[in-house]
Amino acid sequence: MNKNQVNAPTYDNMGFQHEEGRPHSNAPQQGIYPFLPQETRSYVAVSPKTINTHHTATPGTPHKIGQRKGIKKWQWKYILCASLCVLLILAMASLLLWYFLYYQCLLGKSCRSGGKCLSSSQWCDGVKDCSHGEDESQCFRLHGTNFMLETYSSDSQTWMPVCAENWDNNYGRTVCEHIGYKRQDYVSYTQTSAGSLASRGYMKLKAGSYHGSRIQSQLTYSQSCSARAVKLHCIECGVSSAAPSARIVGGTAAVNGAWPWQVSLQIQHQHTCGGSIISPYWILSAAHCFEKYSHPGHWRVYYGDVSLLQMGLGSGKTVSKIISHDKFDKHTNDNDIALVKLDTPLTFTRTVKPVCLPNIGLDLSAGHHAWITGWGALRLSGPSPDRLHQAQVTVYSRETCNSPQVLNGEISETMICAGKMQGGVDSCQGDSGGPLVVKEGDVWWLAGDTSWGIGCALRNKPGVYGNVTYFIHWVYEQMQNE
Repeated sequence: MNKNQVNAPTYDNMGFQHEEGRPHSNAPQQGIYPFLPQETRSYVAVSPKTINTHHTATPGTPHKIGQRKGIKKWQWKYILCASLCVLLILAMASLLLWYFLYYQCLLGKSCRSGGKCLSSSQWCDGVKDCSHGEDESQCFRLHGTNFMLETYSSDSQTWMPVCAENWDNNYGRTVCEHIGYKRQDYVSYTQTSAGSLASRGYMKLKAGSYHGSRIQSQLTYSQSCSARAVKLHCIECGVSSAAPSARIVGGTAAVNGAWPWQVSLQIQHQHTCGGSIISPYWILSAAHCFEKYSHPGHWRVYYGDVSLLQMGLGSGKTVSKIISHDKFDKHTNDNDIALVKLDTPLTFTRTVKPVCLPNIGLDLSAGHHAWITGWGALRLSGPSPDRLHQAQVTVYSRETCNSPQVLNGEISETMICAGKMQGGVDSCQGDSGGPLVVKEGDVWWLAGDTSWGIGCALRNKPGVYGNVTYFIHWVYEQMQNE
């Protein structure tokens, strides 16, 4: 956390050196049509040795029997060549159709990249068609600040609200487990208005549905709903017991309970990166934190206090698995996100709570005020504090951040840019992986994870964060698979 300026631009976060720009691929592509050499035509004239008496001929005019045989031979070669060309074109057309319709699966969805191609109607229909079950793995989601449950309709191929008619907590637990949470984390379900989304209709439980069967197959389309939509709380999240002061414009020390999801990721009792609690087993952080030390045995997770010394008195949590995004690019810092799974679950208290993962439809766009927290350096290459620091920043649009005078096109869709254009407030070394949070609907949402920056708190050089909203399906997919 930093509010001092320096003149030399430096990429500050651990594990990332911004030495080169984005790679470009300008390799020429080969044509898809092969070169066919032109056939050389030859005519063979054979002089007749005898006169064919079986045909009428004009006296004195020789019969060109050999020439006719030559013409037929040339025609046969021409027909063979044309047939081969037609077969080649058909083979290539078939190959292209297979590539685009099956391999690329343009008219449906692929189980995996280059895997089995399914029609859109086979997704979320309650039947497991993919060998790993991914066609039935992303069929529910939560929408907006009111946590309204939506399901994917295989018939209409759209997301629709779920009607609360005949719904109960057993269905709620099943859906939360489907999304990626543990059954024991489940809180409750209530009802909420579907608002304008009700105009497209609802998905509701069929008559005679029971809990033992796959829930996707038990939902059917209905134009109306006698109840309202399902509001689902899979985990109690985003609640702070000590709200920060809105008057803070630079980094200041935080109090216990203000940011109960903040953790310290340490190697040999040395704070290395930050992270955010998203469930009893899972911590969300940045992929670049684990470039050099990727083995889970190197790391321990400390939590529950704003003081590193105080937390160090405890044993922390050991790590069972580290999952960095497989498309993380250390040169551009694209896809800078990682998940850390704990060996044993956290026990939630007043100072240990998860932050909310962003729901679909949540507005975290440019202009929102956000907060950053961490034990990072208070100035570039300066000392790190013992106490957790906090600062308020502004979220900027990608267009603003990519302007030549700011970050000059470095911000991709996998990133969020936030800070103060006048400088003085920013993340710094040691803040990597820590949270960027926004408060909406009385709860705190994890908008980003601290990724990289140019120097610390420089004018026109806001900090850059992994865009958690962009990765939300990836996050839930990892949680489902473990």
